[in-house]
Amino acid sequence: MRYLPGAAQAKAADTYTIEEIRIPSLVLMERAAYGTVQALEDRLKENSRILIVCGSGNNGGDGFAAARILLGRGHMVHTVFVGKKESCTKETKRQMAIFRNCGGRIRKQIEYFEYDIVIDAVFGIGLSRRIEGPYAKHIRQMNELDGFKVAMDIPSGVNSDTGEIMGIAFKADLTVSYGFEKMGMTFFPGCLYTGRVETLDIGITSRIFQKDKKVPFCYDKQDIGMMFPKRKGNTHKGSFGKLLLVAGSRGMAGAAYLSAKAAYASGAGLVQIYTHEDNRQILQSLIPQAIVSSYQEIDEEQINQLCEWADAVAVGPGLGTEELSEQVMDQVLKYNRRPCVIDADGLNLLSRHEGWMKRSKISENKWVLTPHIKEMSRLTKKDVFDIQKDRKKIVETFASEHEVICVLKDAVTVASAKDERLYINTSGNASMAKAGSGDVLTGMIGAFLAQGMKEYFAATAGVYLHGLAGDDASERRGDYSVLSDDLIDGIGNVIKTAREGR
Repeated sequence: MRYLPGAAQAKAADTYTIEEIRIPSLVLMERAAYGTVQALEDRLKENSRILIVCGSGNNGGDGFAAARILLGRGHMVHTVFVGKKESCTKETKRQMAIFRNCGGRIRKQIEYFEYDIVIDAVFGIGLSRRIEGPYAKHIRQMNELDGFKVAMDIPSGVNSDTGEIMGIAFKADLTVSYGFEKMGMTFFPGCLYTGRVETLDIGITSRIFQKDKKVPFCYDKQDIGMMFPKRKGNTHKGSFGKLLLVAGSRGMAGAAYLSAKAAYASGAGLVQIYTHEDNRQILQSLIPQAIVSSYQEIDEEQINQLCEWADAVAVGPGLGTEELSEQVMDQVLKYNRRPCVIDADGLNLLSRHEGWMKRSKISENKWVLTPHIKEMSRLTKKDVFDIQKDRKKIVETFASEHEVICVLKDAVTVASAKDERLYINTSGNASMAKAGSGDVLTGMIGAFLAQGMKEYFAATAGVYLHGLAGDDASERRGDYSVLSDDLIDGIGNVIKTAREGR
């Protein structure tokens, strides 16, 4: 697990490290500078021509320290100071003086030159206002220059919390982030400006984050092996969970098929599909492992019995939004007492019935809702643009108010639950933007719930593994040709790799 702090949280970790652990700020600055130079080793050649543009904050001090190191190694270093002298931190003043004492010259303007490397050390994580005037001019000039572009800690102009571009931003090929990757660097459009991200351990402690649940997190591949308990030899299909999948209105068998197949690939022992009678024959042919129950009209007793049979319920893929679908959804929510994941048309129906959402607070198990941005807009009655601009706040507020787990699907998916850390997903790729991808995720989360995983863990692990399955599929099929079936094939590959400890 990795932490992804925002600006205030990262600053708090800096302060704790300096004041409580007693590592001086200048020591952290030196480590940042040396680490950045080390990250450039494969780019540096004899007498490389390097431009470093520095501001007046400690990010500028990092830049001056790196300039001194590079100068001492015989490189041609042009250093430009674009801040205000009266605003300089004491550490930055010290680094400027040391740089001059070592023979460095500090310029006031960027000279158009054929640089091999351009380094941004203007603003760092503390930027909270729109970049205008001379600062915007300098960043624009830096972007226009040729050469490999490097950001120290975070590209100037990228909001550390939201990923918003504050008027203009430095477009890096490489970002060397100190201590932790910053939350805003994972979100669009900020992630488009970071290039490759290398996280550098300079001694900033994460101890302060352990008790602060406001600090988001993400998974790494080494975490996956712990997600799946070892299976005993003396087990049977009932040992690994029974999932009731309520999916597929008339003519919508595909969504039910994909969810059910993904659930089996994710380890569920039994999957029973409750679907419209028109889908029975095709589903029995497509996925003979599944039990298929059907309806043509509402049958409360049947739904009650199915909910009693299940260890978990998944509802929504291809369900439809007509009157019969509404009745089915209503009865499932009425009788179900198991962990439940709601997706697709299930969410659209929820958005029509505010009273249904109130049931989430009296449910014996938390609901897992998996909306994409437009479905979230319907649920919250908020504009799509407003959700994209501040998804963290909106998803946290929604999850807390309704006491649900909310998985907001997008190019960067986030998940939230009351009293839990925000999860930010870092797996997956654009090849997954295909019909059926969400149905696969529903089946995965449903399967994990059926196997007894805690609801929030099932949701976040499902999202991460779904993305890894997409990465696996993209490697096999390329960015354009991945289908939802390929994601299901990828599930087995990533789980197998995790279980083998690779």
